[in-house]
Amino acid sequence: MQIVRTIIWVVITAILVGFIAMNWTDAPVRFWPLSNGDFLKFDWPVGVIALVFFLLGLVPMWLLAKAARWRMNRQISALQTTSRTSMTTNSLSAAQAHAPVPIDPEPIDPAN
Repeated sequence: MQIVRTIIWVVITAILVGFIAMNWTDAPVRFWPLSNGDFLKFDWPVGVIALVFFLLGLVPMWLLAKAARWRMNRQISALQTTSRTSMTTNSLSAAQAHAPVPIDPEPIDPAN
């Protein structure tokens, strides 16, 4: 399974590098309006802009997935602990219920 994941990541990386290499022309990016009516502007390669916005979309979703997995793992651990505790408690009470009860013999009266 690890090899398939590695192959997929290599293919995605190759596609991304090819896209960036083919789109290395500069494009104006306006960030913030200034007081004089102009914009704060940078000229960045199109591939870099695409990569930045791809990461801006990917990172929050990745963090959400990590948080959900962490929360589910905590719930699973809590349920497993509860299950182990209840199984131990039930097995102890079952063992005590099936254990022979010692009977005190009646004292023998030597006078009889």
